[in-house]
Amino acid sequence: MAILAKTVFVRDPERHRDVMLAAGQEPEPRLAALVTNPDAWEDGKLPTAAKKAAQERSESEDQPGQSEGSDAKPAAKKTAARTPARGRKSADEGGS
Repeated sequence: MAILAKTVFVRDPERHRDVMLAAGQEPEPRLAALVTNPDAWEDGKLPTAAKKAAQERSESEDQPGQSEGSDAKPAAKKTAARTPARGRKSADEGGS
């Protein structure tokens, strides 16, 4: 397992809390997978568990909202109609 060169903070997905991982510490594999910055590790390389997690995270961000094998298209976004600000009609008439 790899050792941290810098202190980092990660969000624990099980407890939904921020966790501090101190420099010189060998974090649990599930927390080590959350540290994706190679500069945080002593040898400058991500541990194999962290590489796999980062790769899976980037793949899921490429196709949000779609599961594997799904041919469904994402729903189109509907924009709100623009209406003029209040009192603009009277300003256009020029009456004072």
